Parts: sequence; C-alpha cells; structure tokens
Amino acid sequence: MSTSGRVGKKSKMIRKFSVKPLLLVLLTHLFIKDATAQTDSLPPKASMSKAYKPEIFTSGFIDIVNNGQLNASARFVRLLIGEPGKFALPLSLFSGVSANAFQGPSNNSVATNEQLINNYLNPLCGIVNLSVDGVLYRKPPIKVTRVGMLYHFGERLLTGYKAGAMGDPQLGKAVNFLNSFASLGIYFQTAAWERANEKNVGAFWIIGRYHFCYTNPVQIKNFLPDIVTNGFYTGYSMGFGIEISNLLNFKTVYYKYIKKPEIAYTLPIYQFSFNYSIK
Repeated sequence: MSTSGRVGKKSKMIRKFSVKPLLLVLLTHLFIKDATAQTDSLPPKASMSKAYKPEIFTSGFIDIVNNGQLNASARFVRLLIGEPGKFALPLSLFSGVSANAFQGPSNNSVATNEQLINNYLNPLCGIVNLSVDGVLYRKPPIKVTRVGMLYHFGERLLTGYKAGAMGDPQLGKAVNFLNSFASLGIYFQTAAWERANEKNVGAFWIIGRYHFCYTNPVQIKNFLPDIVTNGFYTGYSMGFGIEISNLLNFKTVYYKYIKKPEIAYTLPIYQFSFNYSIK
C-alpha cells in the first residue's frame, strides 16, 4: 500500500472517531441546559414576578381616635393566594396593640369597653388580624385617576374587659374573643404631588364604606354578662387620605353606627391615622 493510501485511510479514521465524542459532548450540554431550565414548575413570568414576593413587615399604621384611644399595628406579611397570573386573593396578617390590650387596668381605675366602639367598625383593629383586602376596577388601571370597588373581610382577635360589681376579683380582667368582619364600598383616587416636585406623584383618595361584623353573643357575655345582643353590628364610614412617597401618608375617617351598640359611648368616632411603608 502506498504512503498516500495509508494517510487517506488514517484521516478517515480520525474523522470517524473524533466526530462522535464531539456530538456526545454537545448533546450532553444541551440536555443538561434544558433540564436545568425545567426545574421551576411555574411559568417564567409568574415565578420571577415581583408581585408574588412576600412583603414582610413592609407597612403599618398608628391610629388616634378622638376619645383618646391609640392603636398601633404592623403588617406582618402580605401574600397572594390563588393561580399565578390569573385570579388571586391578597391575604394580609396584621399584628399589634389595639386599645391597650396588653395593659391591665391600673389600681385606681377599671378598664372600660368603650374601645370596642371603634374596634367593631375599624377593619384594621385587633391583636391579630387575618384578612383579605383590595380594590376592584372595571378595567385595568391605566391613569392615576380612577374609581373602583373597595373590599375588606376577615377574622380578628379583639379584647374586652370583664364588667361586674366593685370588689369582684374578675373585674377588669382582659378577655380575648374572635370577631368576623367585612366592609364594602366605593374608592376614588386621583393624583397628588408637592408643588416643587412634580416627579414625585402620589395619590389622593376618598372612600365610602358599609361595615358589618359579628361575634358569638356567648363570647361577649364572658366579659359583659348583662348585655342583651345578637352579636351583629353594622355601620358606615367616610374618609380621605393622601399618600406621597417620602413626604406624607395620612388619612382621616369618620365612623357612624346604623344600629346603636349596647356599649355606652358619647362622642362621634373620628379616626386619624399615620401610615408608614418600607419597600
């Protein structure tokens, strides 16, 4: 066999045995890459969307009521429960101090239950508050100015103080009880900004809501043994607020009962709130 023949045969063998490992490496690389891309079972857009990230301790509020009551609470977490990219319920868990629930009565005074007048209607009250809230729009919001339907419903833990005769060792004892609540209303929003800074545009909003809440009368009788009630309380509220980043986050709300509660109170219910938000 000639030298050129041996060289040609050797060249074919090199091509024959070098191409297969190259193809094997290439296919292995593609397979591993494809398998890695499929490890996330959620659609790429849904799994990477910032809207579905938990918000831990990102907001809260301090309420000042005209009867001297002070409420403070923080949103522990906010999640979306449902189908990513489709229907989802915004679930929030609030926790805080409401109506000095963590303080017992002093030696010179006995705690009253007047704080429940505000707590029954205010949907954000409670030592623990697990609720769903949001605004529904007829069309996806495009402009700042828009009108929607406001909703808020959930379950919360409120505090009452045991009533009774003077000298009763149980007098003034704190009693925690469950309260179911819901509110529905109209929400109007438009733009708000500082005159010297038109780039920092916030929102001015007005709301009108109907409120409903219920507690098992047996639970209420645990701290108000002489009360006659069916456990249902209803009312309405009107309010407005301004939210501008790094400048102002304030709201004021007026509450009015439709059915007068059995607990004695004299003042109308005005609530002033200072909110904070950490993003």
